[in-house]
Amino acid sequence: MKSESVSPERSALLTLQRATHATLQLIATELVDLDLTASEINALANLADGMGRTVSQLGAAVGARPTTLTSVLDRLERRGHITRGTRAGDRRSVLIELTPSGHATAVLIKQTLNDMERRALDGLPTEAVAGFYAVLEALTGERK
Repeated sequence: MKSESVSPERSALLTLQRATHATLQLIATELVDLDLTASEINALANLADGMGRTVSQLGAAVGARPTTLTSVLDRLERRGHITRGTRAGDRRSVLIELTPSGHATAVLIKQTLNDMERRALDGLPTEAVAGFYAVLEALTGERK
């Protein structure tokens, strides 16, 4: 099914930008007690599954270049939330892993984000939510 042409009065990308801004404000409010930046929250949320990741893998997951991610990781390491080590069999790759306090913080972040998403999408038809995810996947190049 082909989508209709883009309306000049309504821009999906501008609406997405406004929604992103509003979402980041809400996340900051919900997680204010953690005293973390949006980038730090994003990194920890992507590590919440407990799987270690290389800097490149984490950068791809959070949508940042490894060089940009370095300062975020420096701050998280100073706060005791992550460790950086070498990957078995590949001493050139830096492996990012959560510490116990980092894991607890990441789980809290992930739960908060899940609760926020559930509240935001509650009551919407299943097809509308599926369409929303399809658009996000198309915009991020993850279309299946």
